[in-house]
Amino acid sequence: MQKKIVLLISLFPAVLFLHAQENTEIRNAATVYGNNMTLGTSRYLGMAGSMGAIGGDISATNVNPAGLGVYITGDFHATLGINSYKNTSTLNQNSLSYNKNNTNLSQFGGVLAFPLSGSDWKYLNIGINYLNQNLDDYIETPGDHDIYRDLQGQGIRDRVSFDGHSYNRTGHLTKTNFGVGGNYKNKLYVGLGLNFHAVDVRQWDSYRMQFASDPDDQKVFYNKQYSPYDESSVGFSMAVGAIGKLNDFFRLGLSIESPTWWDTERNYTSYSNADPKIYSDDRDFRTPAKASFSAALIPSKDFAFNIDYTLGISKPKYTSSIDQGSVNESLNQYFNSSSKNLSEFRVGAEYRVAGLRLRGGYSFANNPFDQQEIPSIHAGNKIENVNYNNLYVGKRNILGLGIGYDFRSFYVDAAYQNIRYDYDNPFFNGEYFTTDSSISSKGVNFKESIVSTVKNQQNNIFITMGYKF
Repeated sequence: MQKKIVLLISLFPAVLFLHAQENTEIRNAATVYGNNMTLGTSRYLGMAGSMGAIGGDISATNVNPAGLGVYITGDFHATLGINSYKNTSTLNQNSLSYNKNNTNLSQFGGVLAFPLSGSDWKYLNIGINYLNQNLDDYIETPGDHDIYRDLQGQGIRDRVSFDGHSYNRTGHLTKTNFGVGGNYKNKLYVGLGLNFHAVDVRQWDSYRMQFASDPDDQKVFYNKQYSPYDESSVGFSMAVGAIGKLNDFFRLGLSIESPTWWDTERNYTSYSNADPKIYSDDRDFRTPAKASFSAALIPSKDFAFNIDYTLGISKPKYTSSIDQGSVNESLNQYFNSSSKNLSEFRVGAEYRVAGLRLRGGYSFANNPFDQQEIPSIHAGNKIENVNYNNLYVGKRNILGLGIGYDFRSFYVDAAYQNIRYDYDNPFFNGEYFTTDSSISSKGVNFKESIVSTVKNQQNNIFITMGYKF
């Protein structure tokens, strides 16, 4: 017992660390709150979301709400998603992998098309689209006993080594879109979308240390300060767009989407030498606004080819703060200095043979954060500043393939989606606490990070059934 007490008092003093950049919150700003959902109908997913100038699909409103104006019939549909992900975290050539599968109703929606007689406006259409994304994400990094601390004092000689780290996130993200679209002379399509977002998420962040003198029993677990925490958030955004037919073969599209304004209720665990306590606070967060540019080639009713480019035109920001000097201000400083404009390129095509539909597409999105130099711990306790260009999120690649068949009014579509991104995963820096009763000084604080490399690969299958009327 005394051995542990000496360790924490002599080497790991508990220091308040309000200005630490919170790694998981930086990542969530993009992956949870950044309005970058990759869900939709199977037709949309089979083309990797590249439908900005084609339209005629309710999920195309994710890129350009003017796609709603292309409809000439009513449409109701629902999509079943079968999702699978695998995270592999590698540290110093040692890896751990984790797989998880889930199935849910990932999308449903409908469109009402109203033909307008005696007017240059041919159609007025109203649509609703609901998306439901699972946020589960578990990353386990293997231990490395070459990362250690030697203990000396009061006759004690021992070594404590890094024995592993885990990050766990569970929850759901939903988006409900209400849209209206119009068709002017079959040459210009316009649209307006109102988006209502909701998030329920819970996160854990902890690592484990092991004593060399008794590796079976003397393992100490540390939780990140303010972890675990859960957040319930609601958000709102809006978008406007237009699609113009240059001629019978070419279309151009443009849309602008506002930031998403989030209101978050947060419950978190705060540690001290006393027992852990639960606290609550409210946060307001604003994601970047976006502009999307699209072009489509439609030489016949049997073939369509589309290119989209989406660009972020502002930076994320916490617009309210708990108090001066809070972690919100530290995060805003990071966003101002290190976030960069989102850039996403999508290309997709659809080919028709009678009632059969064949689709394919590809999407690439950059990492929304700049390269950054951070102090890192390596094997043998070597500490050096390392410049990382793939922190927190990484570059995202999506491959989509799809097939469908129209049975006159009834149709069935299926899509396969492969998503992959690699990123550098820092942890260990900041303030951590243990609830181990044998430790007298509970807190540890490091400015250096341990950085693993994470590969995330998703293989998803979607099935959409719909009815046109």
